[in-house]
Amino acid sequence: MSDPIKHECGFVLIRLLKPLSYYQENNGTWRYGLNKLYLMMEKQRNRGQDGAGVVSLKLNMQPGTKYLSRARSNASTPIVNVFSEINERMAKIVGKEEDLLSDSEFAKANLPFAGELLLGHLRYGTFGKNNIENVHPVMRENNWKSRNLVIAGNFNLTNVDELFEHLTDLGQHPKDYSDTVTILEKVGHFLDEENQRLFRKHKNEGLANTNISNKIADDINVKNILEEASKNWDGGYVIAGLIGHGDAFVTRDPNGIRPAFYYKDEDIVVAASERSVIQTAFEVNIDDVHEVKPGHALIIKKDGRVSEDVIRIPHEKLACSFERIYFSRGSDRDIYSERKKLGELIVPEILKAVDYDIEHSVFSFIPNTAESAFYGMVEGVEAWLSKEKEKQILEKGSDLTKEELRRILSIRPRIEKVAVKDVKLRTFISEDKGRDDIVGHVYDITYGTVNAGIDNLVIIDDSIVRGTTLKQSILKILDRLGPKKIVVVSSSPQIRFPDCYGIDMAKLNDFIAFRAVIELIKDNKKETLLDEIYKLSKEQENLPKEEIVNYVKRVFSPFTQEQVSVKIAELLKTDGIKAEVEVVYQTVDNLHKACPDNLGDWYFTGNYPTPGGNKVVNKAFINYMEGKDERAY
Repeated sequence: MSDPIKHECGFVLIRLLKPLSYYQENNGTWRYGLNKLYLMMEKQRNRGQDGAGVVSLKLNMQPGTKYLSRARSNASTPIVNVFSEINERMAKIVGKEEDLLSDSEFAKANLPFAGELLLGHLRYGTFGKNNIENVHPVMRENNWKSRNLVIAGNFNLTNVDELFEHLTDLGQHPKDYSDTVTILEKVGHFLDEENQRLFRKHKNEGLANTNISNKIADDINVKNILEEASKNWDGGYVIAGLIGHGDAFVTRDPNGIRPAFYYKDEDIVVAASERSVIQTAFEVNIDDVHEVKPGHALIIKKDGRVSEDVIRIPHEKLACSFERIYFSRGSDRDIYSERKKLGELIVPEILKAVDYDIEHSVFSFIPNTAESAFYGMVEGVEAWLSKEKEKQILEKGSDLTKEELRRILSIRPRIEKVAVKDVKLRTFISEDKGRDDIVGHVYDITYGTVNAGIDNLVIIDDSIVRGTTLKQSILKILDRLGPKKIVVVSSSPQIRFPDCYGIDMAKLNDFIAFRAVIELIKDNKKETLLDEIYKLSKEQENLPKEEIVNYVKRVFSPFTQEQVSVKIAELLKTDGIKAEVEVVYQTVDNLHKACPDNLGDWYFTGNYPTPGGNKVVNKAFINYMEGKDERAY
């Protein structure tokens, strides 16, 4: 994606099912779990730039000994900082007796992070400030083990206001107004109630308090806690949690908006945001890694029992399609093939844009995530070209000369690496003019790849969000090659509506497609349409989210996708660009063909999977019309 956006947190949960000594003997180190945690967090680094954190929980520790350890960082290299802190804290305890670092029994008794339960998190901040207090995992501490709660996740709730009010109605005083604190306190409240219920039950049975604590740990019903806590959650979420006595869980929203996968064998249970990360870390086949089903929770009891239980009634699965287009690692088998399919399916529109002139067209991509779609695009062009060659040969028949045959067979797509991202550049200059000049050189070009004034240049990106980098940098540097025409291809459809389920796309005016349709409305003197939609939006501003209708869809209704694309090209082309510029977008129908299991398309269609989405887009449009530069949730 040429326009960087904040998005998608990532998590890793690991439960070691054997004592630390087992891993010392069989894997060469008791740090087996920690090492896997580090590997998986690094492999999911695409999901976090604002912070990282780790929590370790030790099972069966005696009173008076520390069993929960946490390290968090919001520095520029948070994963490295977190694990450096973990190592330093261990080294400080053993001092010069470094051999103790390899002693599993000593580690379990004395070293922090030598636990059987590990929870790691990578944070992209979409709600709240990026200070250390907002970095996951977050904790709710108590002297009763079974009342301690740790959570981390990939989520965004649209109805924090309602949930916050519920908490205050319960008599609580939440320390912050955010979905993280709201979820922590909501789950914590029902965890407290479950503890109290079991305490009364076992007290009536005549058990002593010390025995009751152990019984609570055995009997606590995680499924019921999550059912009660999540009743009114509206949003996309995957939430991983640890309870102080040793239970753990990963719960997913009813539409399966956010991704979660798990693997288990006799030695370990592991869950993470991405399937391929589990495959890589544990060297397992794709069929061994399972998806946490929408509306379900993976529950790991202290005694090692694992179940997947229904928490909320599953709805239509509307998993986020942006996961497939951009966010998730392209090393996943299905994601790679889906991205290639996106490139292949858009080929007919590309051929129209270059007037089917393959011999005078150069095909390339914008680094780096568009590379998979590029391969699919090239394969699609080659498939068309094979049919075209066959057609020409058959038409010529016996009149075909050897020279003509050689010429026909020699035609192939011209593939070049035209755009190069210079990752070493940093916009350290503070003055706006200086910064713009540096930003304009974040990408570079490969000179000599295009015949000036003759060739078309087709360059594919995975998506176009704001269009800022295209306008300020990429189109300008591509124009230096002197192409007759630049065709910018987006393997995703036009992004028209805000997200509210974990991706930082909350303002309508940020989207180049929305700005383009506003210009079309002005060109066609249809401004009354905006006033009508604004009036309808204001009238429902204070309605319950379940009653709100997405009238913002009407902004796009008078115009075709092609008309919006033409206007986008006009907005992106600056005065200094000599080449003709055309923008080609994927269709929503083709998106669903390419990604049949991830049908969540609200960014493109405005069809939100939860009522809170309509509330957010309604607020976003009101903000736009009232000139408020603020997020809609």
